[in-house]
Amino acid sequence: MKLLMHTCCAPCSVYCIKTLRKENIEPTVYWYNPNIHPYVEYRLRRDCLKEYTESINIKAIFQEEYGLDNFCKNVIGDLQNRCVNYCYRVRLEQTAKYAKENGYDTITTTLLVSPYQKHEELKNICEEIAKKYDLDFLYRDFRIGFREGQEEARKAGLYMQKYCGCIFSEESRYNFHNSAKTDISTDTSDIREQMPQVKRIENKEDYIGLLLEADPSKASIMKYLQDSDVYGLKLNDEIISLAVILHIDKNTLELKNLVTKSEYRNKGYAKRLLKHLCGNYKQKYSKMIVGTTENNIPFYVKQGFDKYEKTIKNYFIDMAEEEIKNGELVCTDLIYYSKDLKKK
Repeated sequence: MKLLMHTCCAPCSVYCIKTLRKENIEPTVYWYNPNIHPYVEYRLRRDCLKEYTESINIKAIFQEEYGLDNFCKNVIGDLQNRCVNYCYRVRLEQTAKYAKENGYDTITTTLLVSPYQKHEELKNICEEIAKKYDLDFLYRDFRIGFREGQEEARKAGLYMQKYCGCIFSEESRYNFHNSAKTDISTDTSDIREQMPQVKRIENKEDYIGLLLEADPSKASIMKYLQDSDVYGLKLNDEIISLAVILHIDKNTLELKNLVTKSEYRNKGYAKRLLKHLCGNYKQKYSKMIVGTTENNIPFYVKQGFDKYEKTIKNYFIDMAEEEIKNGELVCTDLIYYSKDLKKK
């Protein structure tokens, strides 16, 4: 048997490799994971696997593809089924292709160790793809050793990721983690005063400071600000969120900036403002586009910006003298999505 084992990360490989070696099966580790985002996370997992495979003297092949663009194009139409319809298939298909072209007769995957994956669907896809390429599929229910493998990985000091891989799984983890911290006030006194209102902003330049929190280039902001509509969400006489809308043509608008004051973030205010504006603009316009970074794609997709338009490579690197960050992510590409304003 010459086995090629698709491998998602070092921690998940620990138990799989250990068990197979006990059976006198020496797998070749195969890294191909274009579903892992953002790039800082992709790099951490890949480099950890490189160091681990070298430390245990096992052959490893690394096929590089950071596939954010293709991933988003293929999953935004059906996010709930992205794992089965895309993530599993694209990785296992490439594993089978490589195996067939390079003299391997059997494939498997470390995804079979995780109790968080859709195990039966994954097994069926492996069987289907192996048959397609005239290969054998080595099935093992590695889940029995998941906790054991994770514990060994921690003791070995391996990088332990906190989510499955893609930007949408990271968003789900973030939302779940923070839902327990949400403090829902039951005080309904003076509720009328606390209802936010959308106001058109005329003194645009007075808000440069807040706009710079979403767009770090003052020159860029000044270039589009004068020709744009600016709206603010007002709460108790304070503008807490801003949206800048540029008119592109008679059918199309561009959302140039959407920002909320730090103390009011993650409370739905930006979503409320954007929803209000889309509702108003749909009377005259049919499309709104937005350029964003990787971290913000899940937010915009959920607001209806579900059609991929284009990517401007190295946009943030070329426009700024210093490194620009969004959280831990170093911003590189500007990625455009659009929303059909007429769509119900």
